[in-house]
Amino acid sequence: MFSSGKPNYEKLSANLRLAINRLKLLEKKKTEIAIKSRKEIADFIRNGKIERARIRVESIIREDLTVEAMEMVEMYCDLLLSRMAQIKSTNNLDDGIEQPVANLLWATAKLSEVRELNVISSQLEKKYGKTFKQACCSDLFGTINKSLIKKLSVEPPSRLLVEKYLEEVARSYNVPYTP
Repeated sequence: MFSSGKPNYEKLSANLRLAINRLKLLEKKKTEIAIKSRKEIADFIRNGKIERARIRVESIIREDLTVEAMEMVEMYCDLLLSRMAQIKSTNNLDDGIEQPVANLLWATAKLSEVRELNVISSQLEKKYGKTFKQACCSDLFGTINKSLIKKLSVEPPSRLLVEKYLEEVARSYNVPYTP
């Protein structure tokens, strides 16, 4: 793999730390919003507005999946941060960091809320090359975590999952509901 310029390791480290903090903040914010939305869904069910509840549940499912994906990306950032000495000392991509690097490069476009990922992606591209970055973004090597792909997919959730969420929300708020 050929690098396209020299990476700034201090910038990479700083942005990995910043990304971890931003991800934690966004996870907390999205989780709080989802909790409030569940109450709203229970009210829709209580008032017989089941279709409206289904639509809201789809957005909650999407947010829940995004939070789970953010937790995975946070873990990858943390892993790269802990292996920064290894990243600095080798020119080749070590097997131990290939998956975290590939997943971060792939997730950057999907998690545009986390601006620091763009800087991280740019620095990793300088280290490992544009060709490698492009291959990761299109999952050419098949190294992107399948769970991460699914969590950040734009596909709507299955009807079964929507129904399970509706049942769970109704049960949590003691609202009668039968699918």
